[in-house]
Amino acid sequence: MKEKLNIGEICNRTVVFAHEDMSLKDAARLMRDEHVGSLVVVREATHGKIVVGMLTDRDITVMGVARDFDPQSLRVADIMSSDPVTARPDDSVNEVLGEMRSRGIRRVPVTTDDGALIGIVTLDDLLDVVAEEMRDFVQAIESAQKREIRTRG
Repeated sequence: MKEKLNIGEICNRTVVFAHEDMSLKDAARLMRDEHVGSLVVVREATHGKIVVGMLTDRDITVMGVARDFDPQSLRVADIMSSDPVTARPDDSVNEVLGEMRSRGIRRVPVTTDDGALIGIVTLDDLLDVVAEEMRDFVQAIESAQKREIRTRG
């Protein structure tokens, strides 16, 4: 079994982000152009991009369009999820997965201790890690079966 991975080792360091004052229309266009379902919302600071929210395609649909708001007049800050769950690079996969499960979220920005954005981890990323571990289990079982066949004929 491999040593335990932490979130910093598996997070994606290329993050599509938006600023709070970006128009909802521009945010939706950015999601389309970058082929992503969410944007990490940041505020610029001297020590980096500070995570202040998350905006998902579902937020745009449910909060922006379905409630008959004019998407032309809305800003990202108007409908983003404020105070998002974040992870630190040293957090374990199990800790972050547990937090995602309990909060019902699929994406978690990874930040420094002072809140600066350094990456993002998604449920799909974690599924890849679990799938790799499952492949290791299958290979161990197959190896044991082959060894038994060799030794017992």
